Amino acid sequence: MRPAHRPSPDPDVPTIDTARLRLRSRTADDAAALFPEMSDPDVMRWWSRAPFETEAELRARFSPEVESRRAWAITRPGDDRALGFVAAGERPQGGVTEIGYLLARDARGQGFAREAVSAVVERLFAEGQRRVFADCDPENAASIALLEGLGFRCEGRLRGEWHTHIGLRDSLIYGLLSTDPRG
Repeated sequence: MRPAHRPSPDPDVPTIDTARLRLRSRTADDAAALFPEMSDPDVMRWWSRAPFETEAELRARFSPEVESRRAWAITRPGDDRALGFVAAGERPQGGVTEIGYLLARDARGQGFAREAVSAVVERLFAEGQRRVFADCDPENAASIALLEGLGFRCEGRLRGEWHTHIGLRDSLIYGLLSTDPRG
């Protein structure tokens, strides 16, 4: 029997259960658990935006009125505290979705990011997406390893793509087609 959990408040973000995780709709309430990570300059180093300054600012960003992407909070069964998230935004041309993700430091090194991202990618393909891609800083070795481990291929480098809190940055585009082999 599965532990009780709150249902996904967003019907477009169905709960996904994996071997060790439960992915449910991310809500503004998850800001409390994720603020320590998303306010940390080291954790946010590779993001295209600066760290969040207040929990209220993060809560507002996670609100359904602001968030335009579907986002799953990564939790453990029986513990609803968010360890991170996977977000997915469909592109205007249809059939193509960009993903992004974050995992708390104390949850790293256990394969949770791989398990969560893989589950969301498989869900997207099951829904009919033909391509999933991620935009990654060339120096973000951990994210590159995760994407390549899942079968994503580096499709190109966009020079000077992002003006970020750490300066002007290039971007690597990693893509996976629904027909590609998975890692």
